[in-house]
This record gives sequence, structure tokens and C-alpha cells, in this order.
Amino acid sequence: MGFEVNRIQGDVDEELICSICSGVLEDPLQAPVCEHAFCRSCIQEWISRQPTCPVDRQHITSAQLRPVPRILRNLLSRLSISCDNAEYGCNCTLKLDTLASHLEECVYNPKRPLPCEQGCGLVIPKDELKDHNCIKELRQLITKQQQKLNDFQQDLTEQRFIINEQKRELQLLKDFMRAMRISNPAMRAIADAMERDEVVRWSNSLIRARVTRWGGMISTPDEVLQLMIRRTLSEIGCPSHIIDDLMEKSHERRWPPGLCSLETRQNNRRLYENYVCKRVPGKQAVIVLSCDNTHVSEDLMVEPGLVMIFAHGVE
Repeated sequence: MGFEVNRIQGDVDEELICSICSGVLEDPLQAPVCEHAFCRSCIQEWISRQPTCPVDRQHITSAQLRPVPRILRNLLSRLSISCDNAEYGCNCTLKLDTLASHLEECVYNPKRPLPCEQGCGLVIPKDELKDHNCIKELRQLITKQQQKLNDFQQDLTEQRFIINEQKRELQLLKDFMRAMRISNPAMRAIADAMERDEVVRWSNSLIRARVTRWGGMISTPDEVLQLMIRRTLSEIGCPSHIIDDLMEKSHERRWPPGLCSLETRQNNRRLYENYVCKRVPGKQAVIVLSCDNTHVSEDLMVEPGLVMIFAHGVE
């Protein structure tokens, strides 16, 4: 709908009048061939009923409508119009292109959002303040939030069920592949490739870490610490077939030759910066997987990788 003509100061050119609502054009669009202009809402509603120009009945579609020329927009913006809130006491007359910004700040706007001063702090329309009840509104708000929380918890329960079912099916598939690998040598290569791909995908999901103090590496971590790391690996989706190997290699007795003694570690300290390390979330530990470190020499890497635990110095 356009602006009422009686709100405009002075005469209004016919080219600025919408032939559908007879008001001054509001957010106008133009027919492509005949160039007749209409309010956006007016012409879109008209075309939804009959795809013709309201003036000369030429065929048009909504997709063919175009913004009016700049000269027409400039003529509209120069019109002086009274405020929408004149009936509530606003006596302002302003240019049409500034009307929208004025309405947001107009003190006479009955729908202007204002904070409740009775204590609840809710922001409500000005004309609803007189009937506002803080306790009632807060109760309704709490009820809505509780319903949203209940819906979220239900969705979360359903998603957990789906995830658990998918994990169960994946585990069954893994068990089947392992059984086939044992009974059928031809399946061994396929199963090995699937397990390698699983490790690569898991590695790509981890955040890269940087070790700042290699001297803080713990060569003989205690069982409690190892158990904590093992639990975290499981929680972040570490493929089950490599967890045992990784944790076995968190101890110096299973480290490769380049790490197996204090002397070799000191000699190779500068080479450690070549490791691509992935963070173990929440722990002073990193995972160094062989799939990420094919560039590292054999005396510094083992399959499927290493878990390095540090006293300090991991970012």
C-alpha cells in the first residue's frame, strides 16, 4: 500500500501515484515494457491473481518487475510527508526518504520498544506498557524457554540414539571386515585400506599442535596418566584398532630408535620440529601419526604413530 495523498504537502504528480491503491508510490517497481510504476506490495499481490499490467493489461510476471529509474526515486524522496504518528501528537513534517528513520525514534510511536521500569527489564511496545504485568510476562517467558529446552533435550536424545545406532552398525561392519580378513586373504588388502582411510579421516579432524619445549617429554608416564589419555582418545573418536598401539608407544620402551634414549633425544632435538603433531584436547599431550609424517625418517616414526606426553610446553 502507498502513502495517503492527503499526508503530502503540496501537489503530487500523477506519475508518482500508484494506480492500484491510489496512494503515493511506496517502494515502487516498474513493468518492463509499458514502464508503469506501482507500489511493490500492490503489484505483487495483483500479479499473484492475474499476470497483467493493471493499466494496459499487457502480460507481465513478478520476475520481470524492475526498480523504477533514479529520477523517479529522487522525485519521491523530495516529497514532504507528515509523520505516521500524527494522530498520536507528532507534528513533524519530513522528507519521504527520512520517514523510516524518523519512525524508529519518534517519541509518539505507540509501537516504539521501551524497557519496563517496574523491574523485569523486558522491552515491550509503548502502547502495551499500561497493561504490562511483570510477573505474568516473566512466567510466560520462562514457560517458553522451558519448552524450548525440553524440545532441545528431546532432539538431543534422538540424535544420541541415531549416533549410537550408527556406531553399533559401524562396529558390526568393522568386526565383519576383520573376520573376512582372517578367513579370506583377498579381503585383507581391502580391510587394511579401509582402516588406513579411517585413521586419515580422524587425523584430519584434529587440531594441529606445536611443541615449544621438547625437553618436557615424559619418557615413562604413569598408568593413571596413560588411562586419562586413553579415555580422551576414545572420546575424540580415535579408531579403536589403533588406540592400544598408540598407548603402547607412549612409553620409551616402544619408541623408535631416534627417541629411545636420552642421548638420542638430545642429539635429534632439532629434528623434532619436522613432526606434524595433533593436539589431545585438554591434555599436555600430542599425537604424531605416521600418515601425517611420511616425510620423517624411519628412525623417528613407527606405525601407526606415537602419543607424546609432556610436563609442559604444548600449544
